[in-house]
Amino acid sequence: MPDVVFTVDQSKSMRDQAVPGHNRWHPDVPNAVMVRPGQQIRVECREWTDAQIGNNDSANDVRDVDLTHAHMLSGPIGVEGAEPGDLLVVDILDLGPVQAPQEYGDAPGQGWGYTGIFAKVNGGGFLTDYFPDAYKAIWDFAGQVATSRHLPGVRFTGITHPGLFGTAPSAELLARWNQRERALIDTDPDRVPPLALPPLEQNTLGGTASGSDAQGIARDGARTVPARENGGNHDIKNFTRGSRVFYPVHVNGAKLSGGDLHFSQGDGEITFCGAIEMGGFIDFHVDLIKGGMETYGVTTNPVFMPGNVEPRYSEFLTFIGVSVDRETDENFYLDATVAYRRACLNAVEYLKKFGYSGEQAYLLLGSAPIEGRVSGIVDIPNACCSLYLPTSIFDFDIKPSASGPVMADRGQCAMTS
Repeated sequence: MPDVVFTVDQSKSMRDQAVPGHNRWHPDVPNAVMVRPGQQIRVECREWTDAQIGNNDSANDVRDVDLTHAHMLSGPIGVEGAEPGDLLVVDILDLGPVQAPQEYGDAPGQGWGYTGIFAKVNGGGFLTDYFPDAYKAIWDFAGQVATSRHLPGVRFTGITHPGLFGTAPSAELLARWNQRERALIDTDPDRVPPLALPPLEQNTLGGTASGSDAQGIARDGARTVPARENGGNHDIKNFTRGSRVFYPVHVNGAKLSGGDLHFSQGDGEITFCGAIEMGGFIDFHVDLIKGGMETYGVTTNPVFMPGNVEPRYSEFLTFIGVSVDRETDENFYLDATVAYRRACLNAVEYLKKFGYSGEQAYLLLGSAPIEGRVSGIVDIPNACCSLYLPTSIFDFDIKPSASGPVMADRGQCAMTS
């Protein structure tokens, strides 16, 4: 059994834990615990919004979620002997939903999780201009399998993984993040949703920091939404059991933190809250490669080796997208974002022919184990991206045929009122 180094009472907010986590990246967030190279550890995690989302048939909670609290991270976990320039070697041994009994609350991860389409005015998503309102699907877990009353006809094996883990930035690296992201915001300061999220003192949680340290974390701490040089919010579905990650170390002790556990996710997590979100636990083995950043040239972003527990689907229906905006007929030069968005929209239109609403299809593509690929970015002017949808996750034949699609009542996802 790994050593449990960070515990979470799922009936309480992260702020009310015996040792709270944090929701900003900053080098002055104090270590919650110290571990040694070679140690096996268990880290318990709170669902990323601090359990603001409920197991119900309304999407009002998704519409009204307060993102200033997110992400609630477990840690930091200091590693003895880690110094700037080292590589922190992290092996994922196991992870899964909440193991606490039901009497300790009904948080995401206790037998269920959710996928949300965020409203455009509150974060939005990859297709937010097409789906600007909030929607939700609740998923029930049965072992490794997920099903949803809001998406009938679908059943698949989840690839459990953490959406977010990373090491603390140095003060110099943090300043670079804030400078470049503010510069990006300044190019279109009134955009909805915004181009980036600058530091925000409101609802900052700095672990056990107090006094001037807590004030500095609130003033300058980086929001946790994007991936950056320290790792962060990568949302890589294959970052699962058996994976080995090499994190750059920027501060003494490395200060590893994370959370945002997912039961399943499609490549791109396209609804922004597109995975099946949950709280739970994750087991690690940690080690160090001294001076590894320079030795291996891993100076800007982590490198990882995926595990081999991914469910293998043998048949896919693949949707293609190119870098042309179909609505305006505007051509974009080798723009993979436009191309993947079009592949997703093509898949949504196809699924609507079988009775799903556009919102249901969008939720499905965010949460099911679809594969997204950059298929071509050299043939000017059009980039080509592809979306691989496993056919066996449906309990009906999804493939094209001469008889046409089987239209049926597929219910509806949770909506706002």
